Amino acid sequence: MPRELFIVARDRMDLFEYLSQTFLEADAIRVVLDRRQGERRQQDAACPGDRRRADRRARPRIDAEIRSRGYAYLALA
Repeated sequence: MPRELFIVARDRMDLFEYLSQTFLEADAIRVVLDRRQGERRQQDAACPGDRRRADRRARPRIDAEIRSRGYAYLALA
């Protein structure tokens, strides 16, 4: 089971390939492409009956790292 995770920006296929090759033999490390896309909702207003308070997947620090470096590194517990 991976204990470390690299999330690579979708537009950095070169970095994804490099990290994948570098850690190919490392069972504790997993390299994945960022699968997230923009917001799926077309309107800013919440739908009636929408109970969600915030996007549960929002991770500002990870988003910032992916934008600035092209990847984010996470040590999993």
